[in-house]
Amino acid sequence: MNELRFTLLSDGSSDRALMPILSWLLAECGVRVAIQEAWAELRGRQPRSSQLAERVKLALQWHPCDLLFVHRDAEKETLEVRKRQILEAISALCLPSTPPAVCVVPVRMQEAWLMFDEPALRTAAGNPNNDTPLELPALASVERLADPKDVLLGLMRRASGFSGRRLRNFRPQPYRIVQLIDDFSPLRQLPAFQALEADLLETINANGWAADAALTPPPSPPPAPDPD
Repeated sequence: MNELRFTLLSDGSSDRALMPILSWLLAECGVRVAIQEAWAELRGRQPRSSQLAERVKLALQWHPCDLLFVHRDAEKETLEVRKRQILEAISALCLPSTPPAVCVVPVRMQEAWLMFDEPALRTAAGNPNNDTPLELPALASVERLADPKDVLLGLMRRASGFSGRRLRNFRPQPYRIVQLIDDFSPLRQLPAFQALEADLLETINANGWAADAALTPPPSPPPAPDPD
């Protein structure tokens, strides 16, 4: 095997920010071959469907792969419920074969995974030297935020240093944050991320994709102190 191709089917266009995280995780889990990534952008493609099983089918037709990641934010559901919904949709497919699939279920939204690196956030906001205090939420608490996306966009607006018309016209781009991060290991404090890494490692070992056989997940670091 000279390369591993993965496809990400996500909830929306902003969720392509998960791509660098998934590539980093594959390398962390022992994949040493070239990783070819594809984001299944289904907007504007026919036939259109809101059913997850049909969207999975279209993603595989447009982006054949060795490994399929299916993302859904947990939102008001539990991690377990979302994973069950994804796996049931995949099992309902009427295809000759399907690649191994791994569920990607941030709690509550993927934006909760983008608030741990303040320098990257400031740079993504276009003003790395701005010293306005941001007061990032404690990483251990981000899965309890009611609206992580709103919090993240607010932080990027504050980090921009803009005011007035410039602030009103500012359009934060969260995807830029992940492009500026080399190490996502702090996310191992989060149960949802731990579940993703464990499921991915199990899939990698089952398919013999790791350079070192039967890798095990690294020990989870103790959660950071929560000021709340």
